[in-house]
This record gives sequence, structure tokens and C-alpha cells, in this order.
Amino acid sequence: MTRDQFKEIFDYHFDTVRNYIYYRSGDSEFATDTAQDVFLKIWEKKIDPKKNNVAGLLYKIAGDLIINTYRKQKVANKFLLKLEQPVDSYSPAHRLQFLELQNKFELALENMPEKHRMVFLMSRIDNLKYYEIAEIIGISVKGVEKRMNYALSFLKKELNY
Repeated sequence: MTRDQFKEIFDYHFDTVRNYIYYRSGDSEFATDTAQDVFLKIWEKKIDPKKNNVAGLLYKIAGDLIINTYRKQKVANKFLLKLEQPVDSYSPAHRLQFLELQNKFELALENMPEKHRMVFLMSRIDNLKYYEIAEIIGISVKGVEKRMNYALSFLKKELNY
């Protein structure tokens, strides 16, 4: 791939790839940085634009980078949570029950289908409204409601409540 071909691809696709990442992540700085990483990967791999569907490849790489970043953040967050040892006055039995419930919850989240887990976490952790989630992931508000209902019933079943 020549510099001119790369520049043409970059100029034509950068904004749409960045917007795609922004809609999935909700973070404009992350979206810009990740979009640049996407094009860096295209340049490093010397993709021939005549032989490949460049737009599809860009979105595939962007999606993979988003998933990898969230996985790394998940591991880092688990580590940080383990470091935070809250001082409390609960009995050892209460602490044990809490830890068991926390482990069951984490396992249930891991077993939940990704599209439902993403909606659940965006709502409960990021405190986003349903219409905001719908805009970010590109579905209707009713779709978000259905996914959220599924996620809640899934958790209720998995946690035996």
C-alpha cells in the first residue's frame, strides 16, 4: 500500500470509524486513540485496498480493539477491587456470605450473553439512560429494554432469587 492510498483510506474512513468506536464506548478520547490504532494496524499489515474490503476490515479491527481494551480494564478493575479491603464491622459469616454472593454475581456476569451484559453494565455501572445506551450501541430503546429485562431475569435465575 502506498502512502497516497493509505492517506486516501484514512481521510475517507477515519471519521466513521471513530464514530463507530465512540458509539460503542461512549468515550471520545478513547475513540480517537483507538481509531488511530486501527489505521496503524492497517499500515503495518500493508493491506492491499484492491484485494480487500477495507471498510469491513477497519470495523473488524476496531471491534477487536474495543473488546481487548475492555477485557484488560476488567482484569485491572478486579485487581483493584481486591486491593480495596473495606474496614467494616460485619461478622465473618456476613463477610463470607457477601464474598460468595459476589463470586456468584461475577460468574453470572461472565456467563451472560455479551449483548445483554453490555446493556446491563452500561445501565447499572455507567448510569446511562436507556435512550443513551440505544444511541451508543445502535438499537432501539425497546431493544435496550428487552435486553435489560433479559439480563435481570438471567441474574435472578443465576443468583437463585
